[in-house]
Amino acid sequence: MSGSNGRPPEADTIYDWNLNGERVSPPLRPIEYFDETLRDGIQCPSVQDPPIEAKMEMIRLMSDLGVHHVDVGLPGAGKRAVQDCTVLAEMIRDEGLPIKPTCAARTHANDINPIIAISQTVGIGIEVMAFLGTSPLRLYAESWDAELLEKRTREAVSLAKGAGLQCTFVTEDTVRSHPKLLARLWNAAIEEQADGLCLCDTVGHATPDGVFNLIHYARNIIRAADTDTRIDWHGHNDRGHALPNALMAIEAGADRIHGTVLGMGERVGNTALDLLMVNLKLLGQEDGDLRKLVDLVELASEACHVPIPPAYPVFGHDAFRTGTGVHAAAVIKAQRKGHAWLADRIYSGVPAAWFGREQIIEVGHYSGASNVVAWLQAHDIEATESLVQAVMHKAKSGNRLLEEAEILQVVAEHRV
Repeated sequence: MSGSNGRPPEADTIYDWNLNGERVSPPLRPIEYFDETLRDGIQCPSVQDPPIEAKMEMIRLMSDLGVHHVDVGLPGAGKRAVQDCTVLAEMIRDEGLPIKPTCAARTHANDINPIIAISQTVGIGIEVMAFLGTSPLRLYAESWDAELLEKRTREAVSLAKGAGLQCTFVTEDTVRSHPKLLARLWNAAIEEQADGLCLCDTVGHATPDGVFNLIHYARNIIRAADTDTRIDWHGHNDRGHALPNALMAIEAGADRIHGTVLGMGERVGNTALDLLMVNLKLLGQEDGDLRKLVDLVELASEACHVPIPPAYPVFGHDAFRTGTGVHAAAVIKAQRKGHAWLADRIYSGVPAAWFGREQIIEVGHYSGASNVVAWLQAHDIEATESLVQAVMHKAKSGNRLLEEAEILQVVAEHRV
């Protein structure tokens, strides 16, 4: 069965068990992306704080990709942080970027006042993300009590809102905090006119069930207060749950999802914002052009000195490479059908072209002649039978994929 243009309908070529069966999640609601790369991301011990020029270019790319908010830093950290936050806010203002700047702050005037000063100097609003530890572990270690935390919550939100800035109240380690204390602090923040509540999995403790339970609890408190207070989700990846937790947060009702490029962040990192965008695109929730994602990922990797693992989804070196004969043959046959979309999906759950990548056929010890023919044709080299056999002999005598230079050497020797 084929469509009017000779292309078989996608429903006839892909049966999607994600959408068919007994367990089907409700449609995801639209959310806003909140990038934390330039604040939480660079707090990773192995990450290098990038130069200001790289930060500026990263924000430009984020804006082009449709990221809605970017944390430009924590001015309370010192003079350089203030300078960088100021320069980045000025760039957003001068270039008319639609992305909105935010800054992190402890629930303390020493951190919030520098944000107010930068906002007034630059002349644009900067959202204050005021954070406070709330888990019983933290209260015990710091000798804090509920009265002190409520006082700090009210003072911080009131200070930011009094200066005319948006303010989100951030509870650190929310997923291990007691509901009674959370309710008290959230209600205090709402009474002080906080624009949002940020729920944090600061140490990567949560499972998807925990995310669902927590967000529903927060939604009930907001509903009872009869406000439209926003809910943010900020997750870490210590148990490897960051990405599925973020998707569950959307299903549960979060309005903004925080993440970092390549998932960089403290310990093992945060939700990978790039992979979240990829998944929302595949789920039909993201309709923007994401081909510049590869540029953002590669820039962040280089500027922050964070190598991209070869097997990293979509953006890793091996994400769309195959040297296996059976796989390569299927890709080649799909290409010969005349449908680029088919070749991009026959052995890939992610269409490479959607994200600025392409399917690549390599040659190695598991390859067949079809790999060699495809490689030679891709490099505008005539694939004669003798040359194909010569390259095959070289490949089969090794135990890995051949490098381009190795194949070209065989080609040169064959010509001689």
